[in-house]
Amino acid sequence: MAVKKKAAKKPVKKAAAKRKPSAAFMKPMNVSPALAAVVGAKPLPRTEVTKKLWAYIKKNNLQDKKNRRNINADAALKAVFKGKATVNMFEMTKLVSKHLS
Repeated sequence: MAVKKKAAKKPVKKAAAKRKPSAAFMKPMNVSPALAAVVGAKPLPRTEVTKKLWAYIKKNNLQDKKNRRNINADAALKAVFKGKATVNMFEMTKLVSKHLS
C-alpha cells in the first residue's frame, strides 16, 4: 500500500496595496499663456494637463491618420510646440513640460 503525503500548504499572498499617486504629479502647476489657450489658465496637475491636451487633439482631429503617434499642430499648438507643424506623442510631453512652472 502506498502512503499519501500531505501536500505542503502554499503561503497565502496578501492583497496588493493600492498604489498611491506621486505627490509631484498631483501638484498644481502654473500654465504658460501659450498652453493656457489650449487647456485653460488655472493651475493644473501634470496629469490633468495631459488629459486636456489629448481631449483637445481628439476634438480637433489633430492626430495623424497614417501614423497615429504623430500630432499635427494647429495654430494654438504650434505656439506650444515651438513652431513645429508635427511632433510625436513622446516629444509632445517634453515640449509641454517647458510650459509648466
